[in-house]
Amino acid sequence: MIPVRYNVRSLAVRKATTVATALGVALVVFVLACALMLAAGVRKTLGTSGHDDVAIVMRKGSNAEMGSAVEDPSISTILAQPGIKTMDGTKPMGAPEVVVVLALSKLGTTGLTNVTVRGVTPASYAIRPTVKIIEGHMPQGSNEVIIGRAIAGRFEHVALDQQFELRKNRPVKVVGVFEDRGSANESEIWCDLDTLRAAFGREGAVSSVRVELDSKSKLDAFRTAVEQDKRLGLSVMRETTYYEEQSEGTSLFITIMGSVIAVLFAIGAMLGAMITMYAAVSNRQREIGTLRALGFSRLSILTSFLLEATILTLLGGAAGAVASLAMKLVSFSMLNRASWSEVVFTFEPTPTTIGTALVFAIGMGLMGGFFPALRASRVSPIAAMRG
Repeated sequence: MIPVRYNVRSLAVRKATTVATALGVALVVFVLACALMLAAGVRKTLGTSGHDDVAIVMRKGSNAEMGSAVEDPSISTILAQPGIKTMDGTKPMGAPEVVVVLALSKLGTTGLTNVTVRGVTPASYAIRPTVKIIEGHMPQGSNEVIIGRAIAGRFEHVALDQQFELRKNRPVKVVGVFEDRGSANESEIWCDLDTLRAAFGREGAVSSVRVELDSKSKLDAFRTAVEQDKRLGLSVMRETTYYEEQSEGTSLFITIMGSVIAVLFAIGAMLGAMITMYAAVSNRQREIGTLRALGFSRLSILTSFLLEATILTLLGGAAGAVASLAMKLVSFSMLNRASWSEVVFTFEPTPTTIGTALVFAIGMGLMGGFFPALRASRVSPIAAMRG
């Protein structure tokens, strides 16, 4: 077997071509890693929005709160079902909420962007104990709202101590900024339930009802009790499952688009690696002939040049993977296809995403280096020595 240090020294001698090819591979791996990290960020942002012991009740057939409507008379029936945790031993932990989309002007660009506005009650905060005010204070009046940390300062007048209109002549004031473990809630505006219903003419119904269960094992009993009542026409879902389904479309879209772009870039990078290795084979005819004369087999030559191509792309892949880690500091806003409103996501590096990108780089080296390595293995030692 030809020593690996032979391949490393060969790459070091051809500095210009080695660097150029490695940079091309690094770009491909960077793009692919970023796409995978963003898809993971989407799943994390929406996945951390829910709790295992919380159930969400919506109209049957609705796959998102925006398209759901639960009549007010049904709320008391829902909260009377078994398995719901009670506050102070008497009041069930249930929170009816309304979700609407508000078109706001985004700072630094033209046009309007959809932002989710959620009408909440005091029970909404009790069900979400992870929500914490980091600036300002909790609303103390019906015309006061709080905003998520992710959208603070991203839209005109949507900042602490500023005012904006829910509807014409319906001003509200931002009195607080909250965080919630980086979840999708941080991309929302929270308003008093009755104020929001009056502003959008949604009296008499809510979008959903969230209930906190005694334990996550009580979901089946609660679901059966609600869904068996045909008069209600409602469906029950665990909150974590709901947000997982909300993330599927967006994360799949990002993964497919990123992968397509990476594959197109990869074709160029593999061609670059192939040209580099073909040039190496052409310039090293005497070396190859000498190796054959020393007794190294064609398989050893093939393996050596294939390994050299793999080392080259792996170096570039490692550089691209390391560069992609810096994207952890970047936040990215995009339209959530489930709610049709803007949600702020972050790039989430994981061992799986980095490992996948590096495996992709190795695959590029094997595919790009195979034919040059095959050509090197077929070089006649006598002809090479004469040349």
